Amino acid sequence: MFLRVLIIALFISCLISCRQDKKVIKQTEISFKKEGELVLHKIKTDTSKIILDIEIADTDFDIQTGLMYRNSMKTNQGMLFVFDDETERFFYMKNTKIPLDLIFINSNKTIVSFQKNTKPFDESSLPSNASAKYVLEINAGLVDAWGLSVGDSLSF
Repeated sequence: MFLRVLIIALFISCLISCRQDKKVIKQTEISFKKEGELVLHKIKTDTSKIILDIEIADTDFDIQTGLMYRNSMKTNQGMLFVFDDETERFFYMKNTKIPLDLIFINSNKTIVSFQKNTKPFDESSLPSNASAKYVLEINAGLVDAWGLSVGDSLSF
């Protein structure tokens, strides 16, 4: 009889502990933080320029995190990665929810290459194929929409 009561009590305590509400972790959305302005100058015309609000990634943490976990970005916004040296760069889209165009820029602030229309969450390597000191991430499709070319420059 004692054993039967003990088993029933154990069973009831298991049921009660399993019914407790599970904690839900709510992830807060990371919002854009304007830290400067960047102007893209097209070499084909003297008057054609595009002005962007930029968020700057210049610490190890910011460079590693980039635009990960962001749900969206406005057309007039971008993230500028600033490195200490000029070398070939390799990016990937791990934990990045939005498709992007990557613009690779040398120390003279001249565009040297692109990776266009990147796929969200893709961990494949996206090389610069040229030495770059800066990388600008913008929404996918804007490089073509704005008619940007290798040789165009920027100022910030």
